[in-house]
Amino acid sequence: MPAAPYNGEVLPFFAAMTSTSSAPSASNFIRNIVDEDNRTGKWEGRVETRFPPEPNGYLHYGHAKSICLNFGLAESYGGVCHLRFDDTNPAKEDQEYVDAIIEAVRWLGFDWRQHLYFASDYFDIMYACAESLIKADKAYVDSQSADEMRVRRGTLTEPGVDSPCRNRGIDENLDLFRRMKAGEFADGAYVLRAKIDMASPNINLRDPAIYRIRRATHHRTGDKWCIYPMYTFAHPIEDAIENVTHSICTLEFEDQRPFYEWLLEALADAGHFPRPLPHQIEFARLNLTYVVLSKRKLIQLVDGAYVSGWNDPRLPTLSGARRRGFTPEGFRLFAERIGVAKADSWIDMSVLEECMREHLNDAAHRRIAVLDPLKLIIANYPEGASELCQAPNHPLKPELGMRDIPFSRELWIEREDFMETPVKGFHRLYPGNTVRLRYGYVVKCTGCEKDAAGKVTAVFAEYFPDSRSGTPGADNYKTKGNLHWVCAAHAYTAEVRLYDRLFAQPHPGQRREGDPEGFERDFLDDINPDSIRVVEARLEPALRAARAEDRFQFERHGYFVADRYDSAEGAPVFNRAIPLKDSWAKSGK
Repeated sequence: MPAAPYNGEVLPFFAAMTSTSSAPSASNFIRNIVDEDNRTGKWEGRVETRFPPEPNGYLHYGHAKSICLNFGLAESYGGVCHLRFDDTNPAKEDQEYVDAIIEAVRWLGFDWRQHLYFASDYFDIMYACAESLIKADKAYVDSQSADEMRVRRGTLTEPGVDSPCRNRGIDENLDLFRRMKAGEFADGAYVLRAKIDMASPNINLRDPAIYRIRRATHHRTGDKWCIYPMYTFAHPIEDAIENVTHSICTLEFEDQRPFYEWLLEALADAGHFPRPLPHQIEFARLNLTYVVLSKRKLIQLVDGAYVSGWNDPRLPTLSGARRRGFTPEGFRLFAERIGVAKADSWIDMSVLEECMREHLNDAAHRRIAVLDPLKLIIANYPEGASELCQAPNHPLKPELGMRDIPFSRELWIEREDFMETPVKGFHRLYPGNTVRLRYGYVVKCTGCEKDAAGKVTAVFAEYFPDSRSGTPGADNYKTKGNLHWVCAAHAYTAEVRLYDRLFAQPHPGQRREGDPEGFERDFLDDINPDSIRVVEARLEPALRAARAEDRFQFERHGYFVADRYDSAEGAPVFNRAIPLKDSWAKSGK
């Protein structure tokens, strides 16, 4: 079925980010191709792309790059991008994955409007295309086993050998193929193969299989079919049916492009599709340090309980990223920043993290949290008294206003902010030292209290009544330390999860210097043992009202989000999205 007409509206994000009148970036060669097609009038100015996930898993960071590229390219040229599910393998596909993929693409901020398609919508057309190839003597039914076909396929240096079934007559092939469809044969008894060239230097042109028998209930078509098209056969047909102009895929499909073009030319000759035919363009997939994006390895992490599930915030899935507190705007900025290239290269995880940090710094309201609480008692502050201090919701956005923070005699501070015997350069609390309590008073430390084991259980101080921030004379007090705190009587106690990178090595599972000769490293050996730490924190009372997915900067600690699953009304649980600075670079990890 042809794609519906598009009204030409450009989404606001892409209207601001790109325009057809600007010169294409040198790092986005695909724009050069589109511009040339528009100059020659190949598609009469039409740009139609597609994002074609297989519904057999959850989307990951690499898919985010592809989504931003396909949707962004179409939108910036006033075109349209289709969301299409390549559901040609019912044994591995499920509606759960369809729903998760739709949710992820929407979360990233993209809209396919009426252009939601499924390969299974076209099974009848694909079957008709296969029969056309048989009638043109460009396909045949093969009864060899998979092992026999593999042996006859040849190698990179040796040509393949024709199948004994290759010269079957057209009528016999049609009869066998129709009987395959009717369910007369067992799985694996026959396959339909394209009839191209067993001596081709491109192994993908050595009579590839295009249909196989597979008895499995399809999540959309049920048991209507017992034969299913191979992905490499279905994909170009889907593009042609939908009038896709630029079929953008990753580099591993480059060797498949000759078959893509052969198939569409053969079907165009048979009258199935008009010319010009869709143009397949390959780009380098995302290679990101400190993660694994292989579907097999992600399944291994989930099934082996190395993570809590597909939405674990440490997993590089988009559902995990969302739960962690990463933002759609951060992913779009990342995709724009790394560009689109033809050659493979590695992108350091810090680039993605900095994009998230850049957006969150602008968007997140500020709040105070004490993650490792230690009691601070201000001995000369009146018992039972309290007052409200003022703090900005965002220091660079005065229009967002101020908030009240309660202050009283007993406060919570970070344990690391006190040292009984300070090291050189320590400017926080120690006996005799003076610091400012942020948004509050200046205090002077007078001592501490310890338990029987020698652990400090409380710190004592005295405050200066005329030193409150924002009052006349407060600037007369000069201190080197500035500490955050929360009022003990009003603090909200909450679970806070401190997430870090899942892997401790930039290339998990790869051989490293010092490994003995012949040593095979397992990527699971590189899991970071400190990738999650759970603490019971003390938070300023305003955070009790946080709703699921509300994001904040916890001053001094980083950016946090209220967990979308475990937070309840009046009882949010917080996940750390990212520290304020690149802690890995700082620590030399």
